Parts: sequence; structure tokens; C-alpha cells
Amino acid sequence: VAIKKMTLQEEMSEELAVNEILVMRDNRNPNIVTYLDSYLVGAELWLAMEFMDGGTLLDVLRAVYLEEGQIGAVCRE
Repeated sequence: VAIKKMTLQEEMSEELAVNEILVMRDNRNPNIVTYLDSYLVGAELWLAMEFMDGGTLLDVLRAVYLEEGQIGAVCRE
């Protein structure tokens, strides 16, 4: 299990958090991290998700340079 912590102090962040939960909950696919549950802990929203080795998508994008065609292939998949 992985926990993503989101701060809800800003007005816009609440809407983004709700949208993220709805998208993750309603879109089950073996190629997408599985959403398990969410918890409100103080001023933070904790999203419990399936753990995936390799770090975050941002970590991968920082470590690897992709050509435009490769980006298109990843998005298509």
C-alpha cells in the first residue's frame, strides 16, 4: 500500500482531491494504480493506493528523456 498525502488548506485543492478520488475510484484498469480508500487526517487527505515499485511518475519522467513518439505511445497505452 502507498499513501498519498494531500493538503486541503487551499480552496482549489479540495476540488482537485475530490476529482482525483472520483477518477481513481471509477476507472479500474490493470494499467492504472488501484485506489483503495481515503482518510481525512487533520488538514490532510490521505489516499490509500496500490503500491507500485519504481517511484512516482514524476520521478520516472525526471530520470528518462522521451521523444515525442515515445510520449505518444505511453499515452496511447
